[in-house]
Amino acid sequence: MSVLVAYASRHGATKGIAERIGDRLRVAGLDVEVVPARHARRPEAYDAVIVGSATYMFRWLGGASRFLRKHRAVLSSRPVWLFSSGPLGPDEPNADGQDPRTVAGPRNAAELVGSVDARDHHVFFGAFDPQAGPVGVTERLLFLLPAARRDLPAGDFRDWPEIESWADAIASELIH
Repeated sequence: MSVLVAYASRHGATKGIAERIGDRLRVAGLDVEVVPARHARRPEAYDAVIVGSATYMFRWLGGASRFLRKHRAVLSSRPVWLFSSGPLGPDEPNADGQDPRTVAGPRNAAELVGSVDARDHHVFFGAFDPQAGPVGVTERLLFLLPAARRDLPAGDFRDWPEIESWADAIASELIH
């Protein structure tokens, strides 16, 4: 069984998640291709598709969103899973008792899932390196504010066992 893992990443954290998912699916015996969503072609050539994106300003990056829109009909005809990455910091509820994954995930998650009849959408924690330069106009403008860079928690918050468990569940569903 062949699986496409397409992703959109700005600083590489989402790419790392996509690669780990691909590795786990390969260990389970699946044929997997992991590529940036903007380079993903012909999803009809795969038996299943996983699409992920970093979340900025409560939205997916353009490459992943465009991939879903462009290939909506094909994706709706096969098993599809979606993932987002982006929340930073501890995985504890915020002051209002909300899960940070719910708060920081894409605001249009239900629309993304519904557009391709995805089986699941999972939000994973991301990573932030304050020494990395800003990418894109929005980040450049945001980082002009000293508090913006200072207030973002630095570090790699990706939960690799959680990511692997999610990928293993997908593999199990595809194999059985």
